[in-house]
Amino acid sequence: MPLKSSQRKLSFSTLTTLEAQSDDVTSIPRFISDPSASSSTVGDGAVLDHKKRKKRKKIKKSGNDKVADRDGEAIDRGRGFLLDKYSCTVVETYPKVVPAAEEPERRGRDCSVRTVHHSPHLRQRNVSFVAEEVTSGVTSLGSEVEGNCNGDKHNGGEIESKSFKEDEAESKLQEQQHQKPTVEMNGRKLEKEESLDWKKLMAEDPNQAYPLEKSPMKYFLEEMYAGNSLRSTITPGNEKDRERVYDTIFRLPWRCELLIDVGFFVCFDSFLSLLTIMPARITMMLYRLLKTRQFKRLSAAELSDIGCFIVLAIGVSLLQLADISWIYHMIRGQGTIKLYVVYNVLEIFDRLCQSFGGDVMQTLFNTADGLANCSVESMQEWQWRFIKDEALAVSASIVHSFILLAQGITLSTCIVAHNNALFALLVSNNFAEIKSNVFKRFSKDNIHNLTYFDAVERFHISAFLLFVLAQNILEAEGHWFKSFLYNAFVVFICEVMIDVIKHSFIAKFNDIKPESFSEFLEDLCRQTLKIQTETGKRSLVFVPLAPACLVIRVLRPVYAAHLPFSPFLWRLFWILLLAAMTFVMLSSLKLLVGMGLQKHAWWYIRRCDRRRKLHKD
Repeated sequence: MPLKSSQRKLSFSTLTTLEAQSDDVTSIPRFISDPSASSSTVGDGAVLDHKKRKKRKKIKKSGNDKVADRDGEAIDRGRGFLLDKYSCTVVETYPKVVPAAEEPERRGRDCSVRTVHHSPHLRQRNVSFVAEEVTSGVTSLGSEVEGNCNGDKHNGGEIESKSFKEDEAESKLQEQQHQKPTVEMNGRKLEKEESLDWKKLMAEDPNQAYPLEKSPMKYFLEEMYAGNSLRSTITPGNEKDRERVYDTIFRLPWRCELLIDVGFFVCFDSFLSLLTIMPARITMMLYRLLKTRQFKRLSAAELSDIGCFIVLAIGVSLLQLADISWIYHMIRGQGTIKLYVVYNVLEIFDRLCQSFGGDVMQTLFNTADGLANCSVESMQEWQWRFIKDEALAVSASIVHSFILLAQGITLSTCIVAHNNALFALLVSNNFAEIKSNVFKRFSKDNIHNLTYFDAVERFHISAFLLFVLAQNILEAEGHWFKSFLYNAFVVFICEVMIDVIKHSFIAKFNDIKPESFSEFLEDLCRQTLKIQTETGKRSLVFVPLAPACLVIRVLRPVYAAHLPFSPFLWRLFWILLLAAMTFVMLSSLKLLVGMGLQKHAWWYIRRCDRRRKLHKD
């Protein structure tokens, strides 16, 4: 039964009645695809089509996505909603596409329409959801371009041309371009920022194009009168930056060098104690034993002195067997490894032996303390422990002694050589030390230990220079002393400069204040006075056994060269006389160094305590 939209108002009841009456009608044609059926109506409907297209464009420009029917119904393009504004009902049609085989095969050459059939299944919806359903239908299917129902009484379809479709698609594309893109995230729609259009930006703000239109002369004048020429790469500092500069140049090098010098004299004092105090204590112990002729259990200090004396005696005896001349020619004659490489390798092993030797001597002293205070039942066990620890200490000390001997011979070879080998050694060794330490992260405790290592290294260099002096006394000819002083001065100056530069920049990169080096020096002063620090740990670890073995080994030929070869008694007299003179000289030096260190330590600790009180007040 044909529907005439111009004479009847469609409502839910009307459409339901129509559906019941027209059981044989399965679909309402939307377009006319049969030329025979549409030939009589094309002429009459052309004028109406033109008017309807104009009316649809006006409705679209006003922002309404619905097509208003002339009798009061609102037809939604997206899904076919029919809104009766008089009965407040919504009628929704569900499209049913007819297969292509059932469509007429003959189409006109100028025909630009297609046929889509809709099934007239209708249902009523609540009016409160009308706006929501219509909006959702338009949004979900807004990209599709479909025709609207024509409501023609003859064929129930509508004619829609390609030009209308193209206009509608173009208008929808423009709306999508003006609309901001959205992204759905967790059920919420987020708007994206529009892409930057350079022409649009320049049109909105013409000043943005000003830097690109500057002349070279104008740019140069602006840069010249703008202020600091390095303002783009260097920012102005503050008072803290200024203090850090002066700390790096003046305050920190002074305090660092003071700490290393005090550490050097602490090592020297320990070295002198080994050569003077330890023999004196052993002599007194033997004298008491011979006088009383009663053997008493030895104390921990006496056992420690005996252990150190055994290590020193065995080390000197084995070093006497080493042929210094053979080692010297072997190091100088080989061409595979450069002298500075040999020296660097020996220096690394020197530090390892120094650290391990400190642990071994601590173990030996601990065992000596246990042996002195143990019971009679466990004495045998403690005696075996003391023997094993003593053997380990002797082995470690011998290895360290030979490493120091080889290092001293290498330095002597570089000094004697005439091809600037000493400068090559100093440059390679010192700058390799800077490279390996400056650009690393250090904690405060690591810098503390590194400073003590430098103090020990400086003492070892002094022992090497004494070895070179002894070798020159024995073998050099001509005016060699001036050359020796110059080389020794160069070595010490380079060592001081490298230590200052290294610690200054390590402190700069790790944000260490100069006051930290004052704290290190205070701890060292407390260690000198045998005062327990807050942590109860003494950081400076120095074992003077290996340097003492080296010094005794190189000085013995010097003493032997000045002894007479006449009768044995006269030779023995000169040996005892030189030994006594050496002991008195070393004891006097020990008194000067030891008393000077203690006086300086007391003064510095009182000064630090006074400063703390002033800061508290």
